[in-house]
Amino acid sequence: MSQEKDILGYLQRNGSISPLEALEQFGCFRLAARINDLRAKKHNIKTYIANENGKQFAVYRLENQ
Repeated sequence: MSQEKDILGYLQRNGSISPLEALEQFGCFRLAARINDLRAKKHNIKTYIANENGKQFAVYRLENQ
């Protein structure tokens, strides 16, 4: 399975994904690029900014379609 399909499946099961989860689960270093690919295929994915331990990072959430 491709990273794109893996990430979409993860989003469908869990609702959201962070870069660290993508790296741990799928070895994906370029989550933003994979999210962009999914958006190009008309998946409704929103970006939220999370703060944890003084760090900011994007969290991607699959919205109802």
